[in-house]
Amino acid sequence: SIGEKGPLVGGTRAIAHTTFDLKWSRKYEKRGSACVLATARPSLIITYTVPKPAGRLPQAVQERWDAFIAGVLAHEKVHGDTIREMVEEIEAFSVGFTVENDPGCKRIREELTKLLKAASDRQRERGRSFDRDEFREGGNMRRLILALVNGD
Repeated sequence: SIGEKGPLVGGTRAIAHTTFDLKWSRKYEKRGSACVLATARPSLIITYTVPKPAGRLPQAVQERWDAFIAGVLAHEKVHGDTIREMVEEIEAFSVGFTVENDPGCKRIREELTKLLKAASDRQRERGRSFDRDEFREGGNMRRLILALVNGD
C-alpha cells in the first residue's frame, strides 16, 4: 500500500519524502563600483511527508508500525539536517559577497546564482548518497521495511 500510494518523487513512489521552501530577504549595496550583498536572511520551511495507516492496526502490527515510522522519520530528519546545513553554507558565503565593477548590481545576482546552484547540487548529492546507503542490502531503511513486513 505504501508503494502504491506513497508520495511521487521524480515519477517514482516513495515511502516518505522531505521537501523544503527556501526564500531569501537580501539587501544589495553599491560600494563604489562594486556591488555587495550586505544581508541575506533565510526563511526556511521543511515539510516531512510520511505514511500513516489507513485504519486501526492489530496490536502486534501497531508495535512494528511504531518502530518503522520512528525509523522513517529519523531518516527524513537527516535530509532536513542537510537542508539546514546547506542554508547555513549559503548564508556564510552570501553575506559580504562582492562583485567588482557592478554598480547596477546585476552581475552579482548571476554570480550568486552559480554559487547557489553548486550548494544545492551538493545537498542533493548528499541526500542521494545517504539514501543509497540506507536502502542498500543491510541498510537501515531496508531493515526497517523487512521488520515491518516480516515481523523480524
